[in-house]
Amino acid sequence: MRQFLTGCRIFTGTDMREDYGVLLEDGDITALVPADEAPAGVTMVPLPEHGLLAPGFLDTQVNGGGGVLFNQTPTLEGVLAIAAAHRRFGTTALLPTFITDSAEGMRRAADAAAEAAARPGSGIAGLHLEGPFISRERRGVHTEAYVRTPTDADLAFLCTLPARFPSGRVLLSLAPEVVADSDIARLAAAGLVVAGAHSAASHARTLQAIAAGLAGFTHLFNAMPPIANREPGITLAAMTDPATACGIIADGVHVHPALLRTALALKPEDRLFLVTDAMPPTGTDATSFELHGRTIYRRDGRLVTADGVLAGADIDMAAAMRNAIGLLGLPLERALRMASLYPARYLGLETRIGRIAPGAQADLVLLDTDLRVRGTWVAGQRVV
Repeated sequence: MRQFLTGCRIFTGTDMREDYGVLLEDGDITALVPADEAPAGVTMVPLPEHGLLAPGFLDTQVNGGGGVLFNQTPTLEGVLAIAAAHRRFGTTALLPTFITDSAEGMRRAADAAAEAAARPGSGIAGLHLEGPFISRERRGVHTEAYVRTPTDADLAFLCTLPARFPSGRVLLSLAPEVVADSDIARLAAAGLVVAGAHSAASHARTLQAIAAGLAGFTHLFNAMPPIANREPGITLAAMTDPATACGIIADGVHVHPALLRTALALKPEDRLFLVTDAMPPTGTDATSFELHGRTIYRRDGRLVTADGVLAGADIDMAAAMRNAIGLLGLPLERALRMASLYPARYLGLETRIGRIAPGAQADLVLLDTDLRVRGTWVAGQRVV
């Protein structure tokens, strides 16, 4: 069925359009044309006059949602439930994120994500493995018993994963100080996107890892040492290297807005993007959940252990986008790109995701004047 969505402003990912419509066919965007030049024989889909149609959001760090935690439910059903929960908040594509766990758990998670990604319209854009090759010192809420260095078997397994996601990406977050440059290079050459995270790496060590193939950094500032005068560490390397990209949690809790504004000033515009680090409470009224035998409490906009350690974030992508405007002072267009085009570019998926343009997948979000989500389309099908 050919659909023509029209009646509101359109943000294409690069510019605003007035009095235009978007033509959809077979799950893709085929054209943007003036609203009064709608092709014959299309199904007209009128949108609210004061609405804004934008590219659907892409979240590269989603641990859970809808009451489901990926680590607890590494199944096809679990992955699809997480994706469904986040669609209410404009996220049309995501990387289900499996944090530090057993080798067998990693395999089950990869199987589930690959099966989901193969389903048209699933919204699963690949897989994010956050750990287990991280710093014990900077592990945060990750379970210490599972933290380790990669074995030859681990590396061989990881290098097989990109071929299982032909239309998506595999993101691996690790600590550069616990993985050799030769292994980082091997993983990058196999097609994985390798990121620094949960790390106490020195500034020099981080730059070495970047030269070996480290492409970005996961939840910048979090689970990293503060910048010191004689050892600026991984954080400053992440902020000042122009080729790497950084995900940020813009909830006003994980990082002080002044620090995020500093990163915005230092990084090229398209090298900083939004993530949620969402957990099972997203899309629910739950006040707690279990993570590796520990109870995590939802309190005052935070997810914390009994002793106050942060465990993911209590935020959705639409709220993160609004915070980029309200807390960080960014213009609407840049905030929208940080939730869509820029993470897509980080993963190398920008020809299909993050834009409203011919040839892109019809993943869309409809926002009202308060930037609240009023509709979501995945592969051309309205799902919210």
